[in-house]
Amino acid sequence: MNTKEVRGKEDNELLFDITNLEKELFDMRFRSMTEGIANPAKIKTIRRDIGRMKTILNERQTGIRGQEPR
Repeated sequence: MNTKEVRGKEDNELLFDITNLEKELFDMRFRSMTEGIANPAKIKTIRRDIGRMKTILNERQTGIRGQEPR
């Protein structure tokens, strides 16, 4: 997910997506320790997506870059 897509979403949608991605990340970590996963690089992309969403939420809360809470 790129930054333009994230900036186009509202705060509620971002929070919902963050919780879903965190659950998926937990499941992937668990599976990688027990049985292995086909694409271990996906863990990295999920972590970056979560960080990107949290950063944009923080920008909106603090008023950085003209972002306003939605």
